Formats: sequence, structure tokens, C-alpha cells
Amino acid sequence: MNAQSFVSLDDIRAAATRVAGRVLRTPMARSAALGEVAGVPVYLKLEHHQTTGSFKLRGATNAVLSLTPEERARGVVAASTGNHGRALAHAAKEQGAVATICMSQLVSDNKVSEIRRLGAEVRIVGHSQDEAQQEVERLVAEKGMAMVPPFDHADVIAGQGTLGLEIMEQLPETAAVLVPLSGGGLAAGVAAAVKGMNPKTRVIGLTMRRGAAMKASIDAGHPVQIEEMPSLADSLGGGIGLDNALTFAMCSDLLDDVILLSEEEIAVGMRHAYAAEREIIEGAGAVGIAALLAGRISPSGSVVVILSGRNVDMSLHRRVINGASSAELEDAG
Repeated sequence: MNAQSFVSLDDIRAAATRVAGRVLRTPMARSAALGEVAGVPVYLKLEHHQTTGSFKLRGATNAVLSLTPEERARGVVAASTGNHGRALAHAAKEQGAVATICMSQLVSDNKVSEIRRLGAEVRIVGHSQDEAQQEVERLVAEKGMAMVPPFDHADVIAGQGTLGLEIMEQLPETAAVLVPLSGGGLAAGVAAAVKGMNPKTRVIGLTMRRGAAMKASIDAGHPVQIEEMPSLADSLGGGIGLDNALTFAMCSDLLDDVILLSEEEIAVGMRHAYAAEREIIEGAGAVGIAALLAGRISPSGSVVVILSGRNVDMSLHRRVINGASSAELEDAG
């Protein structure tokens, strides 16, 4: 079965029309410093400049706009490591709907407080995304709320795919796209868009070594559960769901490679973004830069690196920039 049949290029183009004017069309910037390292032109897709600080606004907005007025009136609910919750809170507020966001105790305080600031109700449940998801399912069953999952949902994937459309419109000759990988909503959507427009363009998923659920699942040939661990790339944490319906198949079929990165490599990526590119990004947004700096990728043409989010705890960011050791960083996530 062709995974692209799940969320098609036409679905993504329809999403782009739907969210136009509600999400930013983010800029692309050429990185001279990374180009010297890679030996090919390197471009940064500045998605961390998005309204809520991450790509998640695309999928959340498309999903909320796809609900009926009756569904929105009952409220929306989701589990989140932070960025999806922030995006859903914003998208729901824009449509006059109430959002409830369920989060584990691993989520940083800055992300929790920002979601509350946007008017959403926050429920802190357990020590993993899976435990937070159980609370979501209870609210759906008991209160009839509309669940908007952070990744395994056709409207969310299509919304995230609009980022891939922009990349190919801005740089049609792109040889490779480096995309952060967690539950796979962004990677699946971007890959469907990119491959739909140019099947020869490589799409490479990047994630942290600690708790890489999608990578473990792809290796196993089916969704698996692994222990969720603290990481600088905390936005990439959480499982993919044993009953994953879309993103596992799409990522398995469409990604050309998946690369795992250490905490120190992610920290180096964050430092480079700050010192050389003058950009503040969270660990999850730094994985593409990290892979290039670590020599994990041997590109043959122009590379686009997606900087997916900026919603980092600034005290942690200062520690990273000031050169905290690898051991200290492993305790910081």
C-alpha cells in the first residue's frame, strides 16, 4: 500500500488554501557557515518564526478549521509536549473554541505557562505522553470533546505538509530536506509534499538518541513503545502510539533515512544557531544543524534545514550557549 494515499499532495494543497492568512509563510535564509561545512548550498527554513514559535500552528489550524461548528462548540483536547498544545490553544481561541491540553510532568514550565496564557486549560498527568493521552481519551468519552492529536491525524499531517509546499516553491532545486522527527506529523506531511512535487528530493528525519520512538518502530517494522527520557530535544519526546494509523506507514515509506543525535551534538547545533546564524532555537529545532555539523550527512546538492521551533526555556538555553557539559545537559532535559 502506498502511504501517500493516506494524505495526498492534493490534501496538503487544500490545507494550504484553508490556513492561508492564518499562519505565516516563513522565510528561507542561506547559511554561509553551514554551506562551508557541508560543501553545498545550505538553506535554513525559519519556521521558528511562526506565530506560536513552531510549525505546529499549521496542523492545529487546519484541524480546527476542518471541524464542524458543533464539534468546536464542545471544545478541543490534545496531549502535547508543549508546541502542539500552544498551537492548538491559539487556533482554538481564534475560532472561539475552548482547548484543554494534557501534558506529562516532563514538559518544561515555560511551555505550560504559555499555553495557560493563551486561555487553555492545562492538565498535568503522569510522566509520559502515553499517560497524558489516556486523560485525553477520558475527556473525549465523558465530555464529547473533539480530539486533535499532535501528529497521527490526517488534517494535522496535511497542515504540517504546507511547510513542505513552501520549501519546494521557495527552492525547487532542493536535493535534500532535513526534518525533525518525533511522532511523524511534520516528517510525514513534509515528505508527502516534497516527494509529491519532486520524488528525487531526499527527506531525512533527525531525532535525539534518547527515546527515539519512531526510529525504533521503523526498525521493528511496527509501532513499539520505548521509555520516554529527558532530552534537550524535549519536543521530540513521546511515543507514536501502538495503534498508529498514519504517520508510521508514511514515515516508513517516504523517509530516505533517519539519523539519531546525542545530547552534546544537539547542544552544538543550538550553539551554532545562536553564534553563527543569530537564531534562538530549541533543541528539537537544532537537530538538522547538528547532523550537518557532526558530518552525519553527505549531501549532493542544495540542502534545506527546517528550524522547527524556538520555544526553549531561556535559562536552559543560556546553559547550553555557555558550554554546559554533556553530563549536565543530560540532566537538563
